[in-house]
Amino acid sequence: MQNNPHTTLVTQTANLAANTHGGRAKCLQRLVRLELPVPTTVALSFTAVKKIAQGELPDIDAVLRQFPEDALLCVRPSSEDPDWGGPGAVLNIGMNQTRFEQLHERLGEQAATQLYTRFVQSYSVHVARLDPDMFDDVVGVGRDALEQSLHAYQTETEEEFPAERSVQLAAVLKSMARAWDGTSARLLRQAKGAPAEAGLGLVVQQMAFGLGQGHSGAGVLQLVDQTTGQPQITGRYLHQSQGRDALSAEAKSIYLTRDPRGPSLEELQPELFETLKTHAALMRVRLREEMQIEFTIDNGVLHILDGVRVARSSRAAVRIAVALANDNVIPRQEALMRVEPRTLNELLHRQVDSAAKRDVIGHGIAASPGAATGKVVFTAADAQAADSRGEDCILVRRETSPEDIRGMHAARAVLTERGGITSHAAVIGRGMGLPCVVGVSDIRFQTAKQQLILRDGRVIKAGDIITVDGTSGQVLLGEVAMQEAALDDAFQTLMEWADDERDIGIRANADTPADAQTARNFNAQGIGLCRTEHMFFEAGRLTVMREMIFAEGPQDRWAALERLLPMQRDDFTQLFRIMDGRPVCIRLLDPPLHEFLPADRNGQSELADALDLPLSDVTRRIESMMEYNPMLGLRGVRLGITVPEIYEMQARAIFEATVEVSRDAGRDGTPVIPEIMIPLVSAKREVELVKARVDAMAATVRTQMEADFDYRLGVMVETPRAALRAGDIAPHCAFLSFGTNDLTQMTYGLSRDDAGRFMSDYVHQQVYDEDPFHVLDVDGVGELLQLGAARARESQPGLTLSICGEHGGNPDSIAFCRDAGFDYVSCSPFRVPVARLAAAQLAIKHKTG
Repeated sequence: MQNNPHTTLVTQTANLAANTHGGRAKCLQRLVRLELPVPTTVALSFTAVKKIAQGELPDIDAVLRQFPEDALLCVRPSSEDPDWGGPGAVLNIGMNQTRFEQLHERLGEQAATQLYTRFVQSYSVHVARLDPDMFDDVVGVGRDALEQSLHAYQTETEEEFPAERSVQLAAVLKSMARAWDGTSARLLRQAKGAPAEAGLGLVVQQMAFGLGQGHSGAGVLQLVDQTTGQPQITGRYLHQSQGRDALSAEAKSIYLTRDPRGPSLEELQPELFETLKTHAALMRVRLREEMQIEFTIDNGVLHILDGVRVARSSRAAVRIAVALANDNVIPRQEALMRVEPRTLNELLHRQVDSAAKRDVIGHGIAASPGAATGKVVFTAADAQAADSRGEDCILVRRETSPEDIRGMHAARAVLTERGGITSHAAVIGRGMGLPCVVGVSDIRFQTAKQQLILRDGRVIKAGDIITVDGTSGQVLLGEVAMQEAALDDAFQTLMEWADDERDIGIRANADTPADAQTARNFNAQGIGLCRTEHMFFEAGRLTVMREMIFAEGPQDRWAALERLLPMQRDDFTQLFRIMDGRPVCIRLLDPPLHEFLPADRNGQSELADALDLPLSDVTRRIESMMEYNPMLGLRGVRLGITVPEIYEMQARAIFEATVEVSRDAGRDGTPVIPEIMIPLVSAKREVELVKARVDAMAATVRTQMEADFDYRLGVMVETPRAALRAGDIAPHCAFLSFGTNDLTQMTYGLSRDDAGRFMSDYVHQQVYDEDPFHVLDVDGVGELLQLGAARARESQPGLTLSICGEHGGNPDSIAFCRDAGFDYVSCSPFRVPVARLAAAQLAIKHKTG
């Protein structure tokens, strides 16, 4: 057998590896090397198991010769990654009438009968594939139960229960090998991230009974709490049991450590308990991981059956990684690599408790992580009213628009019928840290009637309580248990280590002082995108903005804009002060003006009253401004050229705020250097026209305020033409920031708000590998980025390059930007920690090859 690489006795020197025999086999070898009391074990390789599935058995007699003749055996799966699972373990292989009689004398009738009955039923269901219902009438654990079980097997199969240990073992191996190759098993492990053709190993191990005379039982123990990651001995132990019986919900297990509520293993077996803790501590250091020990006590003798990586929440994963590094068990770089960046979302937001019962009433796109519960409201005004009463509410809309901003601020979560990962609700929700589910197609939205119709006919009305889970995309009925956000000391430490390693800048998209403060709290290196249009929807500003839109000429527009000027100046002053010398990139007004006008009759009537105009004039003017395709119409730089007063007012506000903050007492002298970004550029001449007006306004403010300052002017590259003509545009800019949301939309000819309706079908049918609004399309959009970057830097070396679309927070997209030589990425404030960790991991991978 020692000459067979595919059927190997687990010893200290055996040739075993996780990628040939599985993680369980390799872990057991490590435990043997630590001289822990591991029962005799034989490992079967992936190749051996594959052959078994094809009908070619290994030398069963050679395997059995490694164990005593009277030993009972168990078989467990050993996949390369334990998280990929595998078929269930089969215990007590080798039980027959002769062995039963021997164990009856040694262990007593109850234990022997329990062992035999368990094996018969397990073999019948998991190996012979018989219906488990055949044992429904079997009660108790005595001889009668055993006889009934044997009789049921014989009746169903028309043959005696197999008595030969070799026959039993061969059947178990074939059953488990074929189960791994089954369609359902393949789909299940693929859902867990395993390759479709992932291999399975099997381990055959001598049973340690845990049943019978003296102190006997089985359990599991670990040194940390798997929810918090804090040091704490946890686990369960059950007298007179085998395997993982103690983890059964019905098990009457006892405590591990001393507890006033009942007896504990520590009290009953203090020396054995101390030995168990010592073994766990040794495994932690030598295996470089927090491990859960599976153990059995057989008549007072301790056996270590297995060691598995402790299951853990995202919060615990961070604390465990940091603790291992602080204890010099692993280096800091490895601690950083052990935390999946996306899981940080679960630390930054409240989440539905994993143990909570869920009444799922709808599914959509998980657009902004976190969860919240509240009363359903259907308008932004109702959300504000609920907030004023101190009531938590969920804003439900067909789709949100900038006009809903105040309602979104008042709500605890947002739910929309339409939209995708970069829709208005999704982008703003992520920026605010507001849970959001969009594109919910299995609920009928009847917003006019203020109700939702579920598939089963139930009706959700305004005021009913629902829960929105923006992490999973589920909509739940009623209130459910939550887990709070956990930005503890371990999280902060991990982030500091990440900043020491990463080599690409991380900024935040922030539109308000609250967003900017969140960005600072998450240690963003600046603001990479401030969308100024959201500022105009604040109370007291919208009416003035509408007056400006209805103005007859430049002078009337300036009259309204002069009222907006101090408001904008105050906005920028607050941003500069909060960021305290860090760069702030301000995008000039982007959306078409009709977005600031009411679309419904009541709103238009109120506007007519506010402007003292006939309703017919208001409705006619609004109709005249409507566009067939507003996202490709009069917006962005086109607005700045045709209605230049708007950009001039914004430039003045930026420069006056710059001077004001620079004069603040107590500043350390770090200059405020604002970055002004022109949106939707497609031609060099557009930049020249806007730049001339901005430069002129800078000169005016310098003269009027008798102060000098610098600023940087740049372009938001979000049209394919701007990327292709970046060489022409770059000489007029200090930076280019690629707006990948719109650039993806225009490259694909896809509406980012509507793509969610069919995108899952496209991905499922492999038209696209991923939703291009979620993960950057490196082949198409990515090529435009690379072309634009290369041509821009060729004409202007040293030009700053970045992306500020939602892709900026995606780890895969960050990898592309880093390889392409971009200086920084910018993303929603709550995605900044994810981006910082992802960037650090990329830098570590680069250093280690």
